[in-house]
Amino acid sequence: MISSKESSVQRSVDYISKAKSLAAEMTLEEKTKLLSGNGWWRTHAVERLGIPSMSVSDGPHGLRKVEGGGIQASVPATCFPTASAIASSWDTELIREIGVALAEECQASGVQILLGPGVNMKRSPLGGRNFEYFSEDPVLAGKMAAAYILGVQSRGVGTSLKHYAANNQEFERMATSSNLDERTLREVYLPAFEIAVKEAQPWSVMAAYNSVNHVFATENAWLLQDILRKEWGFAGFVVSDWGAVHDGIAGVNAGLSLEMPGSGSYHQNKVLQAVHAGKIPVSRLDDVIVPLLAVILKAQASRQANATFDAERHDLLARRAAADSIVLLKNAGNLLPLNFDEAKTVALIGAFAQTPRYQGSGSSQVNPTRISTAYDELITLAGKNVALRYAAGFSEDGSTTGELIDAAVQEAKASDVAVLFAGLPASYESEGIDRSSLELPIGHNRLIESVLSAQPNLVVVLINGSAVALPWADRVPAIVEAWLGGQASGGAIADVLTGRINPSGKLSESFPVRLEDTPSYPEFPAKNQEANYGEGIFIGYRYYDARKLKPLYPFGFGLSYTTFSYSDLRVTPATGGDKENVSVEVTVKNTGKVWGKEIVQLYVREEQPRVVRPEKELKAFAKVALEPGEDKRVNFQLQARDFAYYDVPRRDWLVKPGDFAILVGASSQDLRLQQTIKILASEANPLRLTRDSLLKEFRNHPQGKAFYSELVAGFGMGDPDEVDIPTRAFLEDMPIYKICAFSEGRFTEERLLEILTKMQ
Repeated sequence: MISSKESSVQRSVDYISKAKSLAAEMTLEEKTKLLSGNGWWRTHAVERLGIPSMSVSDGPHGLRKVEGGGIQASVPATCFPTASAIASSWDTELIREIGVALAEECQASGVQILLGPGVNMKRSPLGGRNFEYFSEDPVLAGKMAAAYILGVQSRGVGTSLKHYAANNQEFERMATSSNLDERTLREVYLPAFEIAVKEAQPWSVMAAYNSVNHVFATENAWLLQDILRKEWGFAGFVVSDWGAVHDGIAGVNAGLSLEMPGSGSYHQNKVLQAVHAGKIPVSRLDDVIVPLLAVILKAQASRQANATFDAERHDLLARRAAADSIVLLKNAGNLLPLNFDEAKTVALIGAFAQTPRYQGSGSSQVNPTRISTAYDELITLAGKNVALRYAAGFSEDGSTTGELIDAAVQEAKASDVAVLFAGLPASYESEGIDRSSLELPIGHNRLIESVLSAQPNLVVVLINGSAVALPWADRVPAIVEAWLGGQASGGAIADVLTGRINPSGKLSESFPVRLEDTPSYPEFPAKNQEANYGEGIFIGYRYYDARKLKPLYPFGFGLSYTTFSYSDLRVTPATGGDKENVSVEVTVKNTGKVWGKEIVQLYVREEQPRVVRPEKELKAFAKVALEPGEDKRVNFQLQARDFAYYDVPRRDWLVKPGDFAILVGASSQDLRLQQTIKILASEANPLRLTRDSLLKEFRNHPQGKAFYSELVAGFGMGDPDEVDIPTRAFLEDMPIYKICAFSEGRFTEERLLEILTKMQ
């Protein structure tokens, strides 16, 4: 009997085989036409061969199938929490469920590929599209993305993993080059893509607008071919972001399969001419056409006729997801959950309570099937015994007036507790523009300060898609981060405030005290279309650790209405080779009085690194549900890659032998248990020596050391042991090709080539 996994692989092979057969029958005109979209949302059909058109649509947190102009013209769909919110749930099973629901809605609307998820790193909290991205950490982002993709594609709808790669700002995004070294790219900005590709195989990957080291992502063969396909084994097709194609010929040669939106015959004619002129081999054309054709065939075979979806069930899922994503940042004096038996009057302040902001602006904007408000939901939960008072406090743009503040203060004074909704208006966060500041609108901060002076029992509920500064955080007793929680966020907020749901979210990004403390300051955004990643591998918590800076709230932080203990950490083997898996076990117990979920986080630190490395890096996590008094054993498996850094000269991941600390706890700054293990790394592949290698690299090289004395003599220095230290240092830092000039040609180019050839 063939397993479902095997049959899936077989079906994939069959689609590729069929695609190759179809490509062999297609004319050059048909092939080049397929390379560009048919308008904004479809591929071209080839009716002569029975090749259908395929429909794609915006995501990722909800279907945006456009049927005209504007948001109102897109079909009604469930608006789930944005990526920054759902990543704070740290719940891969939950996001997989959302993926399944999204696929059901795509099937109902005849959409074959949903454009998402987005896994770019949050290099700066000012990134305008941060609400669409998961995290500042590649492991969290990659695992959430993989689960999302598996959920969507389990129902016969494809995904488009985006935006590949190093797409970390909106300002001049089509013209800016992201300039970063290979180690930074490999360790920070590519792993989330790698995890998603290897674990979930998205049907497509979307190439970004920006350049990477001055090569456009849509024309970057190193990214699209060498890394994506050859190293990671990606089998789908590469599509451009909308309008990201600059040179159609270069795109095809680099591995780009589909330009979106379509450019009519503009790029088609150029590609045709290039094929006829021999600038694009027909075989290269087939290489990019076949994966696209295979997905078109798979999409056609996966379509469900007369599909529908249960809007009520999806709304309930959206509410549960939003609640699980909420992060309790502060709860002094256990002000939360609200006790409606004691609090007879509650003031709800802030326009977001009645007119919620629940999603970001731009291409991911969804036309929701319904919207819940915290005001309505709290009225329902409060019943007849609690009076809810309301004051808007601020206008749509975030500004306020003395009259609005006075009204809010009066309502707060007349109440037992005040719940104030504040955050970022829609104009502050949108695709296409980066934020200019970490600050909330001045009107929101003025309102909070004024209400706090009148009512010490104040809960602030934050509505925002990315980190914000909170200058009053040390004085407000309770703070709830509700994010952009989707269409059911109002109900989710009410559930958490009243204790119907115990908050279990933890921050998927660090909250800095001020902008000047952030890793990319002052180099964000790019200047003169050059985004220089001077902070290197030190983004997010890695940076705060390295600089010994205390963030306002650290990565992985979140409180609960209960408490948890950690005990009995066991790591085996305590000593082992770098080819062995390392097993980590820890016991987590609910030591409080109510049911809750804890997110267990595992970090790894090399104790005495020989290259610059972060103090620690997240390598695994798990979300565990526990009844009061219940404990569970949590298990993790670490592999060699979890202890490695990227060695650029070797072009490979390398584990240095030595001691590594396994750190387990509740946040990046609350690591409660630690055990040190010893890794006995196997012999690394030696560096490949070239003409540009330094003389000293020959001294310790397995093959090169045999020629070291000859090379030193070639420089005219005789016996290496008799050369004084300053002279030896001078020589050893020289590229070896200089030996020919220093010897005035006595050491020949032919002899140098002979030595290098013997070491291949």
